[in-house]
Amino acid sequence: MTNVVRFASKSELERQRLIREARAIYDSIFPPDAPAGGGAHDPPDQWAAREAAAEIQPKQR
Repeated sequence: MTNVVRFASKSELERQRLIREARAIYDSIFPPDAPAGGGAHDPPDQWAAREAAAEIQPKQR
């Protein structure tokens, strides 16, 4: 099995850090009611947060 190492620029790492911090602040103000994963009944602002989190996840190949 081959491991793939993905290069991450400093700006991408900083962007990921800022997203994590913003999400932590948002979650401290508006605690999630449902466990992670959610469903079709999530409000649009939670969709945006989930999409932002998905962007920073490493891509599976």
